[in-house]
Amino acid sequence: MARLAVNIDHVATLREARKGVEPDPIHAAVLAEIAGADGIIVHLREDRRHIQERDLRLLKDIVKTKLNLEMAATQDMVKIALDIKPDVATIVPEKRQELTTEGGLEVALNKDHLKAIILLLHDGGIKVSLFIDPDMEQIKAAHKINTDFIEIHTGRYANAKLQSDQDAEFENIVNTCKIAQKLGLGINAGHGLNYQNVKRLAQLKEIDEFNIGHSIVSKAVLVGMERAVREMKELIR
Repeated sequence: MARLAVNIDHVATLREARKGVEPDPIHAAVLAEIAGADGIIVHLREDRRHIQERDLRLLKDIVKTKLNLEMAATQDMVKIALDIKPDVATIVPEKRQELTTEGGLEVALNKDHLKAIILLLHDGGIKVSLFIDPDMEQIKAAHKINTDFIEIHTGRYANAKLQSDQDAEFENIVNTCKIAQKLGLGINAGHGLNYQNVKRLAQLKEIDEFNIGHSIVSKAVLVGMERAVREMKELIR
């Protein structure tokens, strides 16, 4: 059965809208775990638009399941990761002007840089995941540089307007999962997934974990974090 890791970035987005102290993403993490979340995810961005270093340090102390830090492949972020030591570091592409992560890493063209980052994180006892598009070349490149996991970028699948486009993206994800499993990589999936479109992907037994944030936090605003997490967890069963 696939696990569910909850990204709580957008609890912090709501807090930062007023530059106040609430809602506190730390409280959200506790409630998510109580509701059955198998992990907590945060993205510490360069511009600190939502999650702050204070949040990350507190989460390291209170998260009982698994703490996954999404981070850019920079020396500054590596230093923070090695200091705080999350359970997993997921390397993601990052542009200051984007609203949310727009695509997967270009692993094949940046193997040397990413391999060096992965080596530093591994030396610090941190497992590494690479956020990549469902693309054969990227999967093979990720395997060659010794990542522990991949996280399949499901954005194109989630945002497809036509059924034919969604079907094509679903097949890409299916093929990616098969290759990644053969290569011995752990397989996570996320980006744009919600209470409707996750159902189809939940049928894929190769996916170990779904990483979902915005749709859960959006529902939590209306029904509460515990109920929002429980309902998503039920769907991916």
